[in-house]
Amino acid sequence: MHGFDAFDVINDRWVFHEDTKPQDLGNGVVRRVLAYSKDLMRVENIFEKGAVGALHHHPRTQITYVVSGSFEFEIDGVKKVVRAGDTMLKTDSVEHRCVCLEKGVLLDIFNPRREARF
Repeated sequence: MHGFDAFDVINDRWVFHEDTKPQDLGNGVVRRVLAYSKDLMRVENIFEKGAVGALHHHPRTQITYVVSGSFEFEIDGVKKVVRAGDTMLKTDSVEHRCVCLEKGVLLDIFNPRREARF
């Protein structure tokens, strides 16, 4: 099994979901780090209804795709409800957060990749 804590999957060409390590972030959020390189990263986030992605910002661009469920996102002070098939762009250092309205899955892409310590 691969985990993100040791950078042991960097540049893996094939990343099977069953081999990724779920990270329970608490409060109804589970994260799986999927394929990544030094410049790009894909992350799956599973949210239970009512779970919150706290307001934050970071020095990287993040694109979020809603696989399932519904979420209220706030990006740079603007709030919108998003559902399966919707996508959000969060450029470098823009503040953003979400609240899960209906259990669901988000897929994130980060450029450059996030730090190892999350």
